[in-house]
Amino acid sequence: MLRVTVCVSGGGTNLQAIIDRIQDGTIRNAQIVQVISNNAGAYALERAAKAGIPGICVSPKDYPDREAFNEALLAKINEVSPDLIVLAGFMVAVPKQICAAYAGKIINIHPALIPSFCGKGHYGLHVHEKALERGVKVTGATVHFVDENLDTGPIILQKAVDIMEDDTPETLQRRVMEQAEWVILPRAIDLIAAGRVRIEGRRTRIS
Repeated sequence: MLRVTVCVSGGGTNLQAIIDRIQDGTIRNAQIVQVISNNAGAYALERAAKAGIPGICVSPKDYPDREAFNEALLAKINEVSPDLIVLAGFMVAVPKQICAAYAGKIINIHPALIPSFCGKGHYGLHVHEKALERGVKVTGATVHFVDENLDTGPIILQKAVDIMEDDTPETLQRRVMEQAEWVILPRAIDLIAAGRVRIEGRRTRIS
């Protein structure tokens, strides 16, 4: 059984997608053992509670400096020793010590087709604003492994989503979630739980 920690900052729609897909059997041989948020008011923590999953807030506001926060975050993750850490809308740069301790065991969902609209400053609604500003015809979502840099780890899955002429950042965000994020994130977790994903350099291989 793959033991999963999910890290999230806001509403937790991707968390809910994972919970639902575990419950209906789409994700096999995996369980969420911990939900961590950096935001005490995150609705994701309520979603976790409703599903009977331990939810914890580890906020930078509660620590004297970033290093203390980073150490506390790692300590909290270590309490359950997860096999996989899923960043599902986690608005915190993953500390180097966590990347090192869980190398090859951290994945992220990004709301664009990496390498487009990724890296510093590209998160949440901003990604969709940039896509519309650029006038691209297709966007989507990417699940990738996490390394010490932003959005540069090996890509696991991607799914394209068409952009409509009348799209706003909000309508595009919703459609990318529904058509891509909520599909490929559970799929990636299921593949990892089945031992079908391996990293080869900057690429992944799915068997």
